[in-house]
Amino acid sequence: MSEQLTQEQIKQAEQARAEWVREQFQKANAYLASKGVLPDNVSTTESRYLPPYLAIWKLNSKNKQTYWVISGDLPTDHMLFSAAANAREAVRAFSLQWQIKAQQIIDTGTTDKTQQDFANLLINRAHNLYDMFNADELWGQDASV
Repeated sequence: MSEQLTQEQIKQAEQARAEWVREQFQKANAYLASKGVLPDNVSTTESRYLPPYLAIWKLNSKNKQTYWVISGDLPTDHMLFSAAANAREAVRAFSLQWQIKAQQIIDTGTTDKTQQDFANLLINRAHNLYDMFNADELWGQDASV
């Protein structure tokens, strides 16, 4: 009986993971659409997921541009595919981009608490992304990148 329970738990975990990935894919597509980019298809072999923290998508658009889109427990963002050769490099590029954005917000001297909180969120998530970029065990075959 305990083995059936274990199998059931595994099945539930796999279903939860698949649902999270599906939600993040929808979130990434909606985000690009909100930026005026109509997604066409996704390169699943080059996209990576680490539920519930992040998903990094390689999405092709109808205008023949390709983008990296990041979503998860962090701000959803995008960049042109040419900015990073693979998902791991894209994670590093987002980390650096967010550090720069946060510094730009701080440099304005804003007293707007929402902006200050957003800058702090970007800094925190940028550090987390960079830690993930450096963690070879997360990248499997991509670890040598």
